[in-house]
Amino acid sequence: QVQLVESGGGLVQPGGSLRLSCAASGFTFSSKPMSWYRQAPGKERELVAAISSAGGSTNYADSVKGRFTISRDNAKNTVLLQMNSLKPEDTAVYYCKVSWRGNMYWGQGTQVTVSS
Repeated sequence: QVQLVESGGGLVQPGGSLRLSCAASGFTFSSKPMSWYRQAPGKERELVAAISSAGGSTNYADSVKGRFTISRDNAKNTVLLQMNSLKPEDTAVYYCKVSWRGNMYWGQGTQVTVSS
């Protein structure tokens, strides 16, 4: 079955960096676009970044452009989110997502807290 397992979250000071990782299994990873979403308390889940199946195309939410970078390693079935210049408003649970055979699959999420 499809599994997505996020890791790399934690507590970081404003201006700091974190790298999130999502390990995928149960589907043909190299054939599917992948995306990162986040959900802050009391807010709707929102798209943060997405990457095409081969990694040649990416897009980002305006709020993270220039600070976050999405990448993937198809040999390791992993998608990464490098987050730099973090702000308190980046605090959220971060999820990776894939659509496979008509269904959407989400990981369990990883908490990112930006606070001094």
